[in-house]
Amino acid sequence: MFIFAVKISDSIKMDISLSLKQGISKAFQELFSHELAVEEIALQPTRKDFEGSHTFVTFPYGRISKKSPEETGKSIGEFLVANVDAVAAYNVVKGFLNLELSDSLWLQVLSAVNANDKYGVQPSNGEKVMVEYSSPNTNKPLHLGHLRNNFLGYSVAQILDACGYDVLKVNLVNDRGIHICKSMLAYQKFGEGETPESAGMKGDHLIGKYYVKFDQEYKKEIEGLVANGSSEEDAKKQAPLILEAQQMLKNWETGDEDTVALWEKMNNWVYEGFDQTYNTMGVSFDKMYKESNTYLLGKDLVDEGLEKGIFFKKDDNSVWANLTEEGLDEKLVLRGDGTSVYITQDMGTCELKYADFPFDKSVYVVGNEQDYHFDVLFKIMKKLGRSYGEGLYHLSYGMVDLPSGKMKSREGTVVDADDLMQDMFDTAEKHTQEKSENLGFSEEEAKELYRIIGLGAIKYFLLKVDPRKRMLFDPEESIELTGNTGPFIQYSHARISAISRRAKELGVNTAIDQNLSLEDAEKRLIVELSNFPQKVLQAGADYSPSIVAQYVYDLAKEYNRFYGELKIFDDDNKDKWGFRVALSENVGKVLKTGMKLLGIDVPERM
Repeated sequence: MFIFAVKISDSIKMDISLSLKQGISKAFQELFSHELAVEEIALQPTRKDFEGSHTFVTFPYGRISKKSPEETGKSIGEFLVANVDAVAAYNVVKGFLNLELSDSLWLQVLSAVNANDKYGVQPSNGEKVMVEYSSPNTNKPLHLGHLRNNFLGYSVAQILDACGYDVLKVNLVNDRGIHICKSMLAYQKFGEGETPESAGMKGDHLIGKYYVKFDQEYKKEIEGLVANGSSEEDAKKQAPLILEAQQMLKNWETGDEDTVALWEKMNNWVYEGFDQTYNTMGVSFDKMYKESNTYLLGKDLVDEGLEKGIFFKKDDNSVWANLTEEGLDEKLVLRGDGTSVYITQDMGTCELKYADFPFDKSVYVVGNEQDYHFDVLFKIMKKLGRSYGEGLYHLSYGMVDLPSGKMKSREGTVVDADDLMQDMFDTAEKHTQEKSENLGFSEEEAKELYRIIGLGAIKYFLLKVDPRKRMLFDPEESIELTGNTGPFIQYSHARISAISRRAKELGVNTAIDQNLSLEDAEKRLIVELSNFPQKVLQAGADYSPSIVAQYVYDLAKEYNRFYGELKIFDDDNKDKWGFRVALSENVGKVLKTGMKLLGIDVPERM
C-alpha cells in the first residue's frame, strides 16, 4: 500500500495539490498500467455546488482506462481514499472526480495559517523590479484617470513585494514642453501675481486654471482669424498665443533666466499640490525622475544605434529606426535639426533607470493609448543589445469613464482627483450615518473612518476590474455595503474584529483543537484561506490586482455565508467557540493582508 502524506508549509495549496497529483499518478500506474507524469496532471477547484475541494477531469483518459469517464473517476477515487491519507471521500459527477479531504488536514492547514504572521508573503527571490506609475504633467492637477494609474501602480508594487521581489517605485514627471508653457504664458498674461495662498487654492489647481484659460483665449484668437478669412488649420498655427508659447519653450530650452524662474516657481506650486494629493491617495514613491533632467539623455544612444547600423539617416538628417522586420514601421528617433522626440528621451531614461537600479523587470504603468510607443521603445532597446530589454513590460490599462461621459483637461471638464476623493469621503459619511448605529466615535475618529471607507470604496472599485479593460466608475455603487465593493469587505473585517473583542471579554481559548469534526461551512472557509498564497503569486505574474480583489471578495462572501449558517458563540456547542473565533481571526488577518496589497485600510469598527 502506498500512503501519501501531506506536508503543510507556507505553500499550502501547492503541497496539497502535489500530494494529490502524486496519488493520481500512482493510481494510473497501479490501476491502468500507465505512466502519467505528475506534471501532466491538472487539478481545478471544485464547483461550490458540489462536495469537495479539488477536481480531476477524467474525460481525456478513457483511452487509457478503457472505461467510461464515470467509471474511471470511481476507480481513481477509491484508490485515493485507500492510499492517500489526505483524501477522506470522493464523488463523481459525469467525468468530474471531486475529492473531499480529511478534517485533520484542513485543521493542519488552519494551524499553519494561524502560525504565520506573514501568510501569503513569499521570501526574497533575489530579483529586482522597478514599477513606474503616476507620470503627471505639471500643468494641471491629477484627475480620475490618474487615480486608476496610481492605485494600479502602487498595488502592483505591493503585490510584487509580497511575491519576493525587491521593488522600487518611481514617478517620471512630465515637467517640460509646450503644454507646460501654455500654463506659464496664460499665468504671465492673466495671472496678475496670483499665488496659491492669495487664491485659496492648491498649487496644482491654480496652474490647471491657467491651462484652461490658455485654451479659452487661444480659441478666441482662432475664431477671430477664421472670421478674417484664414482657414482653421492656418489659424491654429498663426494665433499669437501659440506662437508666444512656442517662443517661450525655446527660451526655456536656451536657459533664459526669467523663463526658467517662472517655470520653477509654478512647478514648485504644482509639486506641493501633488504631494497633498498623493498623501490623500495613500501612495508613495521611492524615487522621482523629471523629464527636464532626462529629455536629452537618449542622444548618445542614437549615436550608438547609428554606429551599429540599427538606425539610419534620411536626406533631411533625421534619424530613424527600421522596425519593419519586427512587424512595425520606421520610427523617428531624432529630428533633422538634432532635437529630441519622446522616444529619444525614453531611451535615455530607460538607460538611466537601469544604471540607478539594475532591474530584472521594469513595469511601465501607462494607459493603452501608448501601446504603440512602448512596443517601439522595447524593440529598440532589444535591438541596441540591452540585457534588460526582455524585462521591460508595459502594463497597459484602460481609461476610466464616469456616467457623465469623457473628460477633457483643456476644457476644464476633468473630474479632479481631490474633488472626487472628497466627494467619496462625504458620501461615506452620509451612508454611515444613515445605516449605522452610533459607535461612540469622536469627531476625529469618525472623520478617519469616513476617509478609510470612502478611499477604500474608490480604490477597490477601480482595482477589481482587469486593468486592461476600459471601465465605468460609479461612485454610488462603489460605496454600497453589499455586493462586490470595498465597504462590504471592510465591514466583514470590522465584524470579525467585534467577534475577537467579545471573545477576549469572555476569556475564550482560541487554541485550534486538531481532533475537531468540521462543519461544511467551516471546511469551505479553510479551503478558501488555503488559496491565498497562490492568488498573490498569480496576481504578481499577471500584474493584476483584480485577482487579489476578487479573492478578498470571495473570502469575505464565504465568511458571511459561514457566519449566517453557524453561530460563533453557540451555547449548545461551546467546544467550538475557540475554534470558530480562531477561524474568524485568521480570515480577518488574510482580509487585512489582501486589502493592504490593494493599498486599502480596513477598520476595526464600522
